[in-house]
This record gives sequence, C-alpha cells and structure tokens, in this order.
Amino acid sequence: MKHTDREMPEILVVDDEEHIRRILKFQLERNGYRVVCAENGRKALREARGRIPDLIILDLMMPLMDGFEVCAKLKEEVRTSQIPVIMLTAKSEMPDKIQGLKNGANDYLIKPYSNDELLLRVNNVLDWGQKQKDANPLTGFSGNKVIRQKLEGLIGKSESFAFLYVDIDNFKAYNDYYGYQRGDETILFLADIINESVYSAGNKKDFIGHIGGDDFVVITSVSRAEIIARRIIDEFDNGFSVLMDEEDICKGYLEIRDRKGEISKVPLMSLTIALVENNNGRLKHYAHVSDITSELKKFGKNMDGSVLVRERRKRSVGKSEIEM
Repeated sequence: MKHTDREMPEILVVDDEEHIRRILKFQLERNGYRVVCAENGRKALREARGRIPDLIILDLMMPLMDGFEVCAKLKEEVRTSQIPVIMLTAKSEMPDKIQGLKNGANDYLIKPYSNDELLLRVNNVLDWGQKQKDANPLTGFSGNKVIRQKLEGLIGKSESFAFLYVDIDNFKAYNDYYGYQRGDETILFLADIINESVYSAGNKKDFIGHIGGDDFVVITSVSRAEIIARRIIDEFDNGFSVLMDEEDICKGYLEIRDRKGEISKVPLMSLTIALVENNNGRLKHYAHVSDITSELKKFGKNMDGSVLVRERRKRSVGKSEIEM
C-alpha cells in the first residue's frame, strides 16, 4: 500500500540483529513508509519519546532490555502510551505471546514471515491506531477527520447517500444546571439510541460519527434516512426524562440563573435532526454538505420540540418534520 509524502507514516524498527533491521527497513520503505531503526531497547525508548512514531515493530528477545520491558515502559508513559506496537517473535517464543499482550502489544509477527503478511499487519495496526486517535473518547465513535474523509469519498464517487446531523437542543443549559457528569450521561444515552436505531433500521455499511459534545452524524442510504431519524427522535423523546429530576419534568422547563442573577425559563431538551440528501451527484464538496446542514439546523432550532428538517420545499407532512 503506497502512501503520499504528506501522510507517510513513520515506523520505528527495534531489533538487535542488523540484518533484520536492514530487511525490515528495505521492505517498509519500498512500500511508502518512513523508517527509523534502533538496535536495543534503551535506544528504542529514546527514539519513541523524541519522535512519537506512528508504529513500533519491536523484537521480543534483545540484550539490555527485552521487548516486554520496552513495551511496558512505553505504555506506562503518557507521551508514548498510544503508539501501537507489533512484536517480532520466533516460533519457539510463542508461549510468551500472552505476556506481550498483557504488556500492551497490539499484534505479533512470527519469524520467519512473508512480506505480504508484514505489510498486512502493519497496515491493519496503523489503521487501528489512526481510528483510535480520531475516535471520540466518550463514545468511541469516529471524529471529524474520519467523518470528512467518509463524505469526501462518497462525493468523489458521485454516490447517493443521506447525511443526518443530530443535535440536542438546550443541552448547554441542561449541562450547566445538572453538571458535566449528567451531561456525559445524556450524550451516552443519545449515542446508544443512535447506535441502536442505525442497527435496527439502517444498512450494514452505515456510518456513525461524533463531532463532539452533543453533535452526532449518521451517513446512510436515502431510503433509510427518514426512518432512522424518526426512530432516534421517538426514542429520545420517550426516554430522556430518566436523566432529569421529577420536579423539573413536572414544570416542563429549567430555571437557569444568568450572571446578573436573573432567572430565565429554558425549555426541556429536544432534538433537531438535519437531513441532507445527495441524489445524482448534486453535492460537489464537503463544504456544500456543511453549508446546507448549518442552514437546516438554524431553521429547525426555531421550532418547538424535536424536529426533522430536510432540504425539500412546498410539501409539509406534520409536526415532527419541517421541510424547507
């Protein structure tokens, strides 16, 4: 798998045998990776701390400091803890595999290995590492970078798709009123609803992303988008009261005190879902999706309660769906 200079991952190869380092360096560089080498564990730690490579290929049996100790030290330090590690082992060392996994190794490569296996494992671990970096730490869903890549890929192929942008109305007031822990519980509550709705009503290849805070996206087929959106709204509206105190539910609003000490009544949480459809390749750029979504969100947030807003004109089909 070739890589451009801009995205060329850097790999730290650690092995006490020079010919192994040389072979790995040649194989990896030939396939578009940048390679740095270290001949022992101590130098490997210095290089890892200084460079923060995208991946470390680490020999298990080395003098001075073996691969177990190196891996354990990498994982216990904040600066290097997220660097994925592939351990190199001989067949006779296979019983040590569990120990290596306990110390934080992500995968194993057993000597002798084929070039195809090396590249496959490297590519898989790098993909996993990139997804981990981009994933939202609260929900585990992919973040902005992957969302954009997904949309740009579909637009570039002129594929039809539907883009749902899910946003909680009045979430900031709720978060300030109840505190960040209850706010996180609400975000996880919505994440579970989205996940279940997509699983039950969507397609196997549908995508869920978490932009941050209370903002989520779903990329699905045009035919399933409205069904998923309505299910999300129904499940949220029927269940979010479990996250609130009974007296606030009875009042139907939150009493929020501003900096001047004045109290305002803020409506309870609801959802605005913006639906953008790409039919016949009409969307030409990621920014086009973003612009339409922003316009729809502004329109929807002026409505009472949970709404689905979409870029369609003239026809109106009821309270839960507002069409522009």
